[in-house]
Amino acid sequence: MKRLLILIVGLAIIAAALALGAWQTGRWNPFAEEAKGKGEAVKGAAKKDGKGGRPPITVRTAPVEVGPMPVVIDVVGTIESEHVVAVRPQVSGLLNEVLVREGDRVKAGQVLFRIDSRQFDASVNQAKAAMARDQANLELARANEKRLRPLLERDFITRAEYDTAVANVAALQAQVEANRALLEQASVQADYTVIRATIDGRLGALTVRAGNLLTSGPGSTPLVTINRTNPLLASFSVPQEVLPAVRKHQASGELTVQVMREQGSDVLGSGKLVFIDNTVNAQTGTIVMKARMPNDRDLLWPGQFVAVRVVLTTEPSAVILPEAAVQPGQQGPFVYVFQPGEEEGSGRARVQQIQIDRQLGDKVVVASGLKGGERVITEVPPGLSPNAPVRLPGKGDGKGGRKGGKGGDGAKGEAAKGAPDAAKGEAARGEGSPGESAKGGGARGEAGKAASGDSSSRREPAKGDAAPRQP
Repeated sequence: MKRLLILIVGLAIIAAALALGAWQTGRWNPFAEEAKGKGEAVKGAAKKDGKGGRPPITVRTAPVEVGPMPVVIDVVGTIESEHVVAVRPQVSGLLNEVLVREGDRVKAGQVLFRIDSRQFDASVNQAKAAMARDQANLELARANEKRLRPLLERDFITRAEYDTAVANVAALQAQVEANRALLEQASVQADYTVIRATIDGRLGALTVRAGNLLTSGPGSTPLVTINRTNPLLASFSVPQEVLPAVRKHQASGELTVQVMREQGSDVLGSGKLVFIDNTVNAQTGTIVMKARMPNDRDLLWPGQFVAVRVVLTTEPSAVILPEAAVQPGQQGPFVYVFQPGEEEGSGRARVQQIQIDRQLGDKVVVASGLKGGERVITEVPPGLSPNAPVRLPGKGDGKGGRKGGKGGDGAKGEAAKGAPDAAKGEAARGEGSPGESAKGGGARGEAGKAASGDSSSRREPAKGDAAPRQP
């Protein structure tokens, strides 16, 4: 038993040594058939491509248009109220009533607050009584002067007595006028107890409630703020470099100003440029401008940040292309222009350097590099290189061009199928043929012949070795 075990181990060592020698000399390679299958698949893919190069890539294009495009200045600005009123009490007193709510829209003259007016009503009544008293004294003095005049003419009284009566009439008349002024002042103070809106607008937050004691004076806290919301002003700052262009186009007519929530979104309001500041900010190098615009739909709000667009003029024949077609490069922006080939729908991707003048939303205005009428690639696939073969999507390619992509990669798919199937076929043939096993180990014998260059050995073609189908 021990001798038999020693014999088996010895034979195993000899077999391993022989296999190692055959591997090193190249007479035996177990992966030869698999490598051969992969090579055949790659050849089939190359044949399927037609010329042996990479298959064309399906791309989507858009035309380069020539049309009118406005010349604009895009900046960020804020919305301002054209008229703001801080409502403060003009007399001190107890706040009895608040007749409005926060955020209400009010009209000029509308009552907002009422202050306790009893003290001021008493002052009015006091002034009225004083004026009535002095008015009665005045009437008595006038009657006295009227009685003394005939006596003076008959020399029954002296001139001094008559002059005293006349002076008394004048003094009482002045006293009546003074009391009338005091009455008007008391009436005005009493009227201040009713606080009214001075402009049309919208109320802000209330700072007081009924029952609070109000104090008049310039340093008092405003009861509420009224902002006029229609029309509104859009205030923005532009670089000083564009000031000459703004003044040039403003001289030929009013400049239109549009405001949006953000660039490219819907226009919230449109108006005219009404103000250019007389000084450039030395710290920022900008100048403040304002535009007045209606706000009938209440889409704009004071203090709101908006995107402002100043329309200077309209360029009638601008070269326009989609922003998605522009690619960044080391020498500046460029686009891939679709250059048609001999076959319909096929061509090559030609690189064209461009210079961008301006951008409006998803459209780019080109200063040079394109003339219009070209077709540029808008969806650049990964790995697209200059002069690479491309083709336009066919009718059956769908939205994303998936079918076209599969057709272009057909050789790659056949190659992937061919390589594993070739190895699978060899393995099946080597294991199932006893005749081949007698010749030296099934697949090993066939692999040895392939490695040694034996061209006379013939075998059945595996599935992976079949010629790839033409698309």
